[in-house]
Amino acid sequence: MDATLDAANRHMSRWFGMKPPNQLKALIAALALSLIAACGQGVQAADPVNAEDVMFVQMMVQHHRQGIEIAKVGETKATTPELKIMAGAIAVTQQSEVEMMLRWLHSWGQPMSAPTGAHDHHGGMPETDRKQIQSLKKSKSFERDFMNLLIAHQDDARQMAASEVYSGANPSVKQWAAQVQSSRKAQIDQLLDLLKR
Repeated sequence: MDATLDAANRHMSRWFGMKPPNQLKALIAALALSLIAACGQGVQAADPVNAEDVMFVQMMVQHHRQGIEIAKVGETKATTPELKIMAGAIAVTQQSEVEMMLRWLHSWGQPMSAPTGAHDHHGGMPETDRKQIQSLKKSKSFERDFMNLLIAHQDDARQMAASEVYSGANPSVKQWAAQVQSSRKAQIDQLLDLLKR
């Protein structure tokens, strides 16, 4: 350490033609210590990932893709401006979340989708029925049916996220799952208010 400090002092004297003041000496010493400490550390371990994290993310990718499809139908067919805006925002947000989740799965070396029947083995959370989405497109009470389907869909997301918050290991995924819980609850509350109008 003294040799490092002496070398730094010699360079300061040579470069600037002066001896560094005590504060600068202390700063140089601190920098030298931090460099030495940094050199002694190995590669920092990645955040932990457990089976719950992987299954949650895989299932949420599929769930989000269905949510995007539902939201795009709503954005196209809704006549209430607030509902159109909300549907568009959901579609955009969930698309960026899908991209984030796929990056996580890739970085973990995991398949991009859950195995067939994974919902059955992971709490039994059903996917939104494809027939429901198709019948929504033809609904005569479109906005009411759209809001009811979206409320149920977002509540499923909330329940899946609650399971991840409780059982997951990865801090980033658990933090995002907590955000999903609160944002989907807010969307559900907003949709319930719109239904009352």
